[in-house]
Amino acid sequence: MASHSRVAILHHVGSDSHHDVPRYLPRVLRSSRYRLLFNRALIDFLSVMWLVTVWRFKRLDEDEATTSGLTDGAQGDVQNRVIFVNRPQPQKFLSNKVSTAKYSVASFLPLFLFEQFRRYSNCFFLLIALLQQIPDVSPTGRWTTLTPLFFILFVSAVKEILEDFKRHRADDETNNRRCDVLRQGRWMSLRWSELLVGDIVKVLNNQFYPADLVLLATSEPQGIAFIETSNLDGETNLKIRQASPETVRLEDADALATFAATIQCEPPNRHLYEFNGLLKEANSKTIPLGLEQMMLRGSMQRNTAWLYGVVVYTGHETKLMKNSTKAPLKRSSIDKQTNTQILMLFILLLVLSVVSAAFNELWLHRRGNKDWYISLKDAVNLNFGFNFLTFLILYNNLIPISLQVTAEIVRFFQAKFIALDSEMYHAPTDTPAQARTSNLNEELGMVKYIFSDKTGTLTANIMEFHKCSIAEIMYNRPGPNEPLEQTQLYQNLLRNHPTSPVIREFLTMLAICHTVIPEQDDGKVNYHAASPDERALVLGAAMYGYVFTTRTPKTVTIDVGGESLTFQVLNVIDFTSARKRMSLIVRMPTGEIKLYCKGADSVIYTRLARGPEQAVFGAATLAHLEAFAVEGLRTLVFAVADISPAVYEEWANTYHKASVAIQNREEKIEEAANLIETNLRLLGATAIEDKLQDGVPETIAALLKANINVWVLTGDKQETAINIAHSAQLINANMPLMILNEDSLDATREIIARHSADFGENLRKQNEVALIVDGKTLTYAMGCDLKKDFLDLCISCKVVVCCRVSPIQKAEVVEMVSSATGAVTLAIGDGANDVAMIQRASVGVGISGVEGLQAVCASDYSIAQFRFLLRLLLVHGAWNYSRISKLILYSFYKNICLYVIELWFAMYSAWSGQILFERWSIGFYNVIFTALPPFAIGLFDKLCSPEIMIRHPVLYLPSQQGLLFNVRVFWVWMVNSLIHSVLLFWLPVLMTEQHVLWPHGKDGGYLVLGNIVYTYVVLTVCLKAGLSTHSWTWVTHVGIWGSLAMWFLFILIYSNIYPVVLIGSVMRGMDRMVFTSAVFWLGLVLIPVATLAPDLLVTVIHNSAFKSMTEAVRESEIKQRDPADLLDQPRLSVADTRHALVRLAQSSRKRRGCSRTCAASSAAAPRASTSSLSCRMGSRSRKRKAGACRSRTSFARTIPGGRGHAAPEARRGRRRAAKLPRGRRAAPKLLRGRRAATLARGNRRRRRELTPRAARAATQPRTNSVAFRFTRQTSYLCFQFTFFSYFKVVVG
Repeated sequence: MASHSRVAILHHVGSDSHHDVPRYLPRVLRSSRYRLLFNRALIDFLSVMWLVTVWRFKRLDEDEATTSGLTDGAQGDVQNRVIFVNRPQPQKFLSNKVSTAKYSVASFLPLFLFEQFRRYSNCFFLLIALLQQIPDVSPTGRWTTLTPLFFILFVSAVKEILEDFKRHRADDETNNRRCDVLRQGRWMSLRWSELLVGDIVKVLNNQFYPADLVLLATSEPQGIAFIETSNLDGETNLKIRQASPETVRLEDADALATFAATIQCEPPNRHLYEFNGLLKEANSKTIPLGLEQMMLRGSMQRNTAWLYGVVVYTGHETKLMKNSTKAPLKRSSIDKQTNTQILMLFILLLVLSVVSAAFNELWLHRRGNKDWYISLKDAVNLNFGFNFLTFLILYNNLIPISLQVTAEIVRFFQAKFIALDSEMYHAPTDTPAQARTSNLNEELGMVKYIFSDKTGTLTANIMEFHKCSIAEIMYNRPGPNEPLEQTQLYQNLLRNHPTSPVIREFLTMLAICHTVIPEQDDGKVNYHAASPDERALVLGAAMYGYVFTTRTPKTVTIDVGGESLTFQVLNVIDFTSARKRMSLIVRMPTGEIKLYCKGADSVIYTRLARGPEQAVFGAATLAHLEAFAVEGLRTLVFAVADISPAVYEEWANTYHKASVAIQNREEKIEEAANLIETNLRLLGATAIEDKLQDGVPETIAALLKANINVWVLTGDKQETAINIAHSAQLINANMPLMILNEDSLDATREIIARHSADFGENLRKQNEVALIVDGKTLTYAMGCDLKKDFLDLCISCKVVVCCRVSPIQKAEVVEMVSSATGAVTLAIGDGANDVAMIQRASVGVGISGVEGLQAVCASDYSIAQFRFLLRLLLVHGAWNYSRISKLILYSFYKNICLYVIELWFAMYSAWSGQILFERWSIGFYNVIFTALPPFAIGLFDKLCSPEIMIRHPVLYLPSQQGLLFNVRVFWVWMVNSLIHSVLLFWLPVLMTEQHVLWPHGKDGGYLVLGNIVYTYVVLTVCLKAGLSTHSWTWVTHVGIWGSLAMWFLFILIYSNIYPVVLIGSVMRGMDRMVFTSAVFWLGLVLIPVATLAPDLLVTVIHNSAFKSMTEAVRESEIKQRDPADLLDQPRLSVADTRHALVRLAQSSRKRRGCSRTCAASSAAAPRASTSSLSCRMGSRSRKRKAGACRSRTSFARTIPGGRGHAAPEARRGRRRAAKLPRGRRAAPKLLRGRRAATLARGNRRRRRELTPRAARAATQPRTNSVAFRFTRQTSYLCFQFTFFSYFKVVVG
């Protein structure tokens, strides 16, 4: 528009007789005092931002240190803790008051604000709000950004207060519990918060321990106590603890009051299963303290009437509280992409502000002297910077201020939907699914790799004694109806078979070498075991008559054929993941000393008396172990050693010295154990069956169809892992196995290079191959020089199984894949050994199994069974990804639609920064008038029903590949919103160009135009939300029509509150001016429809000709058709269409050439044949050319899958279609009508080829009607293709 027209419109919008005259010229700071204040404020703000950034990186370093174990507790150079019993402490320790809350009354405000302004978006809006406080700079007033920011912060603060209030109530309930404490020689009832280190407390049955205690005495014989640690590790089985024999005499208050001792122990740490200390009593021997004397806070006392203990750790220094550390910070991929796009929009915002300020300077330079009547000379400001700040404030809402709080609320309710899903509720254990974090909901829809544990995750972790091998003979358990007396093992015992002494030794070892605790219940013995396989072994021994009945701290008793045998327990060397074995030293009823050792074959065979190759029963037992592993059974090897009393006495002194060491006690105990665990005699092996969970094969098959790679990381034997992979349908019978079992770095390098060369060009492409790697080879392969080659080999295989791996190796594998591929990874497990990989993966899922709740506590989501993972990913994951993607895109779209209009209006306001809309209308746009549609989209929109999503896993691909939210989709939405803003501004401007909105001819001013445009924008963006919604619910209707109703209600109220409320003077009477205009109501119907008409057209074309797989399935679901056949058909993609157009154009040119050649030959031939040979030759030539034309006419050759180069699936589809009736043949919908028309035109063309008229037409290619029709058809298809390519994702 010309400059004089612009000034004319400027004069028009400035002739408002009802309102204050707006300021069109740049805002100026007429005093240097304001400049000084602004500079100081800006410097202060930048200083605060710098401090926040420094603190943030420091906090991230601290979090990393916490999660990596650097702050776990006791270090080598930290001084040990010394505690005086019944005496004042020489140093002050922490109180026993605990607080799990994030805030206190005094710290809430600073901590909350600090947490909120760690987000860059909040810092940006705070900067805008501060700039608005500078006089004459803000075009939108001083409070239009600060008010919405306060509202958003208020909502976040209320959410934080409600959540923290629950924590405070739980803390108060815990701190106010009471217990008996020995003070001044008598028992006093005190609150837990009043306990002090060194106090002696009394705990009764079924009570929780108030602090970490050292056990002194109990009501049970020999100082035994039973505890339940389900609050610590989730294990419900009872554990036994025993007081030191030197302290069991302290059974009353008088003895305890006179007890004077010193406890020296390690500093507070988070290791639940480790405790090292010493008890020094005057004139007595130093007593070692270990885990057996440790009673941890959070544990509950069971089956013990009373217990006395000394407080050693209190409050936040207890092991329970030490384990309450923050989980690693995880952010979703969409969050990271959104932050990048926000940064790009901020750069665009700066560019627009600079350009607008430059245009303002240019306009003043050109019009400053000409337009003297508006007093430009008095307001001319040569400061470019303040004009830049004006436009920065004006355009700041391009970044939606409400996006963060909206996304948080939506994610919170999405997490609730996961927890309330009845399909993921496990009734037998009363365990629902839980979302322990809501920040990763959409990440569930983008998983590419799943790393799964085997035992307890794929299997049920319910162990049953299945088989055993004793003295080279394999025995099976009795069948369902088979009497015990008829089993081979029982018969060999009765008949005194030559192997019967070995059988008796073996069954005795099964019955006594364990940590199981028996409990008598109505004449029956119930076994409480720390692991299910120990319980299965004890039950297996009991099945053959060796029944474990009683355990004391120093003895175990078994019943063999009615005879009670008691064994004196001398030492127990516990099982650890590093040792992979457990040993028990006992004195037999006959007086001899024996060591029983059970564990993995890799550690037991190396300790056999004659070596692994020459050991008695060694070769046969090893063969049996391989057979057990092939069947998928868990194996253990059993061995025994005879120890002379002299050797034992010497070793016992060494072991005692190691057990009383405070520093490096575990290493010293391991060295002592290696001295005694030698010269073993092999007895046999056991095979325990661990069945697959229900639905595991079907779940893995569906996950593989969803293009998700499933890796199994387990500590079991290689053969067991392979068999489980076959049973779970992870490996099929036709899949070749690539096994890596190497003993050196060079051998590992060689085999990796060889297998990589075998793949050739298919390296780093998925192949139908399974890779099996053992833990030793994995150690070499994960080295720096082989890591990349090993990763390439893994990615080239469809299935990877890592066996014999440690917990840290699991985490390293997950970290390697996550960092190298950039894909979203998910780790799932049920035990403490899975915690590392769960925390290292993008998404961690814990299974509430029988191994405890440590994996659940460290996870992001928890489920009860592996099969629920399918619904968690394919339904909730895909839904949440689609919902969050649309929510973010729509939030940016609606902001750009409104606030870019200020840029267009700047062209008519001399680039002065004048706003078109009333300032509070601008402020409430995101908070009120368009707040509901994002919630409706984010909470209730869904592509297909859950049944369809699970039945067809291929529907997971769009979310997994990030097709709904990426850079291209984001900027297409932004361009679409930019076009909508153009239409929503200039169409109303053109509509009001004649300045007549009412019959009386009066003018309402620029604000009438602003409110008209604002109304159209609200209606358009609400309808756009409906157009983008796949499933309409009542919430969708409330969100769309309720938003529009709130705007109309607002304008009715806001236009009539002045002067009762001294705000909104410019809006007085605006409702009457706008609503009485017929032009407004006409535009309310036409302009939003015209704006959304291209979007609607694109949607129709897209859903008709270029519909995606998901949309096609959704349409079939709406029509109540089975989409299975639809998914089997090859689909016409955009690339296929482009290829079809090219082939169609080429075939048309060749066809036109053939037609001209045939017609010319026909015209040149004489009417009367002079030679029959020439006629026949011409006829044959024309037939050949006509056949060529007919063959090229077929459109099937122009698309992939057509005749000639079709895929096998497409050829089978055409063969099936050929058997159908003519009207039901399954040709592609887009091509069906055109193919028939093309064939019909070909028939008509062949009939005209011999006519003179056709010959004359063939000599005029420019006027050829066939060519013209083909060109028109091709142009139409090209238009459709181009139009769709540009707007493909606008509404999809």
